[in-house]
Amino acid sequence: IMSVKAFELVPAVEREQVMGEKVRINIECIECCGKHLYLGTNDCFIHHFLLEEHTTAKGKLAYNVQKLLHKYLGLKKPVAELKAASALERLIVLCDSNITVVDMVTLEPVPTGGTKLKGVTAFCINENPVTGDAFCVEMAVVLARRRAVQICTVHEDRVQMLKEVTTPEQPCALSLDGYNICLALSTQYMILNYSTGASQDLFPYDCEERKPIVKRIGREEFLLAGPGGLGMFANAEGISQRAPVSWSESVIAATVCFPYVVALDEGFVTVHSMLDQQLKQTLSFRDGHLLQDFEGKVVLASSKAVYILVPLPLERQIQDLLEGHRVEEALTLTEAAQRNIPKEKYQILHKRILQQAGFIQFGQLQFLEAKEHFRKGQLDVRELISLYPLLLPASSSFTRCHPPLHEFADLNHLTQGDQEKVQRFKHFLISYLHEVRSSDSANGFREDVDTALLKLYAETGHESLLDLLASDNACVLADSAPWLEKHHKYFALGLLYHYNGQDSAALQMWVKIVNGDLQDSTRPDLFEYVVDFLSFCSNLDLVWRHADWALQKDQKVGVQIFTKRFTSEEKTGQLNPDDVITYLQKHSQALLLYLEHLVLEKRLQKEKCHTHLAVLYADRVLGLISRPSATDDQLSAARQKLQQLLKESNLYRCHLLVGKVQDSELLLLERATLHGKLEEHDKALHILVHQLKDSAAAEEYCSWASASHDQFYRQNLFHQLLSVYLDPDVPGGVQTVAAVDLLNRNADVFDAVHVLKILPEEWSLPLLRPFLCGALRASVHARCTSQVAVGLARAQNLQLQHDRLKYRGGPILVSEKKGCQLCHNTFSEPDCACLPGGTPVHIHCVAKKTLNLPVERQQENTHHSNHT
Repeated sequence: IMSVKAFELVPAVEREQVMGEKVRINIECIECCGKHLYLGTNDCFIHHFLLEEHTTAKGKLAYNVQKLLHKYLGLKKPVAELKAASALERLIVLCDSNITVVDMVTLEPVPTGGTKLKGVTAFCINENPVTGDAFCVEMAVVLARRRAVQICTVHEDRVQMLKEVTTPEQPCALSLDGYNICLALSTQYMILNYSTGASQDLFPYDCEERKPIVKRIGREEFLLAGPGGLGMFANAEGISQRAPVSWSESVIAATVCFPYVVALDEGFVTVHSMLDQQLKQTLSFRDGHLLQDFEGKVVLASSKAVYILVPLPLERQIQDLLEGHRVEEALTLTEAAQRNIPKEKYQILHKRILQQAGFIQFGQLQFLEAKEHFRKGQLDVRELISLYPLLLPASSSFTRCHPPLHEFADLNHLTQGDQEKVQRFKHFLISYLHEVRSSDSANGFREDVDTALLKLYAETGHESLLDLLASDNACVLADSAPWLEKHHKYFALGLLYHYNGQDSAALQMWVKIVNGDLQDSTRPDLFEYVVDFLSFCSNLDLVWRHADWALQKDQKVGVQIFTKRFTSEEKTGQLNPDDVITYLQKHSQALLLYLEHLVLEKRLQKEKCHTHLAVLYADRVLGLISRPSATDDQLSAARQKLQQLLKESNLYRCHLLVGKVQDSELLLLERATLHGKLEEHDKALHILVHQLKDSAAAEEYCSWASASHDQFYRQNLFHQLLSVYLDPDVPGGVQTVAAVDLLNRNADVFDAVHVLKILPEEWSLPLLRPFLCGALRASVHARCTSQVAVGLARAQNLQLQHDRLKYRGGPILVSEKKGCQLCHNTFSEPDCACLPGGTPVHIHCVAKKTLNLPVERQQENTHHSNHT
């Protein structure tokens, strides 16, 4: 039975080499030290063999055995136990309950210094010694009919007793590690620390039922035969840190060859994994009764012959598991192999195993697990892409790994024509390539990844195709363009051309789609997209070449080629507005929209553009007036645009526009605005008041015309309007109601004194009450404000006079006897200068030297003025 072949059973010592012609000779114990094999037999002989490994023609391991010596001990009892002390070149022998020490080469007894170990039932060597002496061997000995364990050391010429440790019961078997003794008593297992005396009971076990097993398998860890056919693990604290192994109830020997537990029962050798506790291999082996491991070499013996359990290389075991698609077991075994393989070699092995595991799960459609293994194994993503026919660009230099990571030829071989599977595999690759592309894993072969991704997107109609082409990419144009054309992705092909600097080819492709020559529904708004593209295109030849096509399609949209661009004043190398205006002469709607863009949006300060736009507005209004089919809404909207431009702009040629609109009786408001621009307010007010008879418009006109002027200009304009209302010489005479309303609504604007002088004497005061109240309130407010201002000015003046007197200081005394502080000469005339502190000096001395009086002098005269 075999789920993985972990070991091979190789013969070592044949029956004839041990027995010769004797029939009743049985092997009782074995010991192996390097190439040297020692056998103890039931006729009290020790046999010494030399094992030489060699490889057969089929590549398998075999052994050449040479018998070097055999020695009779002379006790006529079976040799029960052999243990080698290689550092001492001694062999410790248990025979007839006595321990003797023999030379490993001659097998002759050596002296033990007078110490005799008799009545011994079992002993073991301490493989983790605590003495620190390299030339002695520590061992623990169990004596018959004594509840104790003796700790001894074996030296080259003597055996020395160190300590005796009592036990609760008579020990049946034992194993030693450091200070820790693991014991099989008659009813239970226990661990005893002979240094501290601490002990820990483990679990019950009946030694009379079956032979106990106590095997040291590592530092402070033991393997025990537990109840119920379980192989139990225990450490020095009595804790099991591994799950038990379920083996046969009749196990007679066991050992560990990491990561496996090897057990021997009456008819089989079983191999369990320590990693998952599962049975991995079963070998038939009759009449077996000895199983030992010696420095990683597992030796198995029947009563007549000796065999070696040769472990297969872990790499081969892992490959066998992968071939059986047992991915998790292979990965578990790989991780366990880390302790037995050099670090660099393990890293290479681990990555390859992960990659192989990924491909196995990939073939089983277990995509999440496959992706994780590919990621951890740092898979060259081209290994995966190469499974998909034609995805790698023709320029790629990639070749698959050898030996291969998988058994698949390509996707067709993997799916056997199942289209549903094909789509699932493609969607997985899209997902995986997307992740790889956003990481550093694609460095060095970005072209292969991006080209493969583009082809998959195009083939599956994936929505991310445009995102790929619109972002930074390394798609190979020579491979990608035919693929996109094959799958009718013409808009995407245009993007690819654009990304590769071929804007002309891109525009040709898009124009064909818009014209209907090619069918591609990717962008329903492709015409607007092309216009937007042209508006940002730096190649002006392309812009002029396609502008006429765009304007013929739709002037309103096509003109955005120019309106969305920077003007030459804003950015060098862009289109000049004059050139665009000249070009648009044959496209009237586009020309109007472009001029609106320049004048109203960009606020371009050019008289030519403003005048041109105003003329176009006026022509449109006049055209609507002369066209009977024009609606009132159309005319109103057109006039509103014209009126707004006339009011807001100050750059157009007013006389030109006056000439265009003066013959139309419907455009009186526009004429009034133009007269206002020319400062001909009398004409403008005459039109508004007497021709349009619109007092509200006249009042609004005054506010608009004076908006950017001072209060006096505004007052003068309103007075002018009032005079128009009060003029008795015009048709209709004095317009009393309009004049009164004007005064009452704008009392704060008018000069009340002037108004009262020109008003007709017959008007009653109640009629002007709002105006008079407002005027009076404004006059009182102005008077109060001026009084406050005068008071503040007087206070400020008084403060300044006070400060002047304060800084003027007291008199300075100058006499012929008083000397100048700078030149030390006396004064001959009263003219002098005064230093800070009030010290008089000559005027010419101050002009010649820089003043630098001592600080102490300044402090003494702080009560004097600081000013000259």
